[in-house]
Amino acid sequence: MPKIHLEHITKRFGRSVAVDNLDLVIGDREFVTLLGPSGCGKTTTLRMIAGLETPTEGDIYIDDRCVFSSERGIDISPDKRDVGFLFQNYALWPHMTVYKNIAFGLENMKWEKKRIESRVRELLEMLRIEELRDRYPSELSGGQQQRVAIARTLATGPKILFMDEPLSNLDAKLRMEMRTELKRLHAETDSTFVYVTHDQLEAMTLSSKICLLKEGLLQQFAPPLEVYHQPTNLFVADFVGSPNINILEVTGENVNLDEIKLNHKLLKLLFTPVSSSITVQEGQQLLLGIRPEDIVLSPEGTVAGSIYSTLPSGMETIVKIDLGGQILTSVVFGSVDFAMGEKVRLSFQSDKNVLFDKKSERTIAIGKLL
Repeated sequence: MPKIHLEHITKRFGRSVAVDNLDLVIGDREFVTLLGPSGCGKTTTLRMIAGLETPTEGDIYIDDRCVFSSERGIDISPDKRDVGFLFQNYALWPHMTVYKNIAFGLENMKWEKKRIESRVRELLEMLRIEELRDRYPSELSGGQQQRVAIARTLATGPKILFMDEPLSNLDAKLRMEMRTELKRLHAETDSTFVYVTHDQLEAMTLSSKICLLKEGLLQQFAPPLEVYHQPTNLFVADFVGSPNINILEVTGENVNLDEIKLNHKLLKLLFTPVSSSITVQEGQQLLLGIRPEDIVLSPEGTVAGSIYSTLPSGMETIVKIDLGGQILTSVVFGSVDFAMGEKVRLSFQSDKNVLFDKKSERTIAIGKLL
């Protein structure tokens, strides 16, 4: 099974740089999500690996075979890269039944009829769409069409499956169901999946690794929980997580080798790095990131505030807290609600708070607050 290796990949459209000097290694059988806002270069990156877009510079290797090299003039066509591509609109043939849609590629490859029948039956069972065999695309729901499109893409046994926002046309309930199916499918096929989305929840729930891009530049490439708890910079911390991370502007002072005093206009906090000692200059401007689930409301809390608004959903309640004009977001789990203006006390109970340098926005340390 293949490993995908991108070396110094750059793609320019005129003066615009869509992807800028990207180095990336996607391991065998991984489920890697290319994540980022619109225009960050994620779809362009996917299309370059698949051979549907030509890089301006760099090299691409699939299974240690060079499929593109700008210097050596190598550019292997998409049909010879042993990859499958699932598009956003599924692109099913409207005049063909489900069976014929799945079998179409195999017929073009001159497979024997019995072998085609066996392969299509296997895929219909795998994706639980046996009863749809003789229906046409117009008779299928969005989720059923998506399953057929996946079956058709998997029919020829590609080593790599590329997916470009395949769930974006589905409603919220069906998207959740299809995420489960995709994750199960990845485990069953032993294929390498490369998936494009702008939805950070999809990236978090599906991926073995997330490749987060901004304006064509790689920001972080790591497992989802590492991206969430150990972001490399402020952009990563703010992009991943719902509700968004709380950001407080603070001034740092050296206390000793392993503690930093953080002065906020409303709070005095002591930050203790959990991994290593760091040095902060006297008066250095910093940003403190606190995840909403790490702000705990309880009568024993050390900080006083009042309820600005609440959004109860049954399983949890998103609470906005007014801290003297500074609005913080907390998540309280369970069926609870608060009255607007109600006085509350809160505390910060985590060792995964993130400290950023305000100027560079780079992460300085992960630590706990006192």
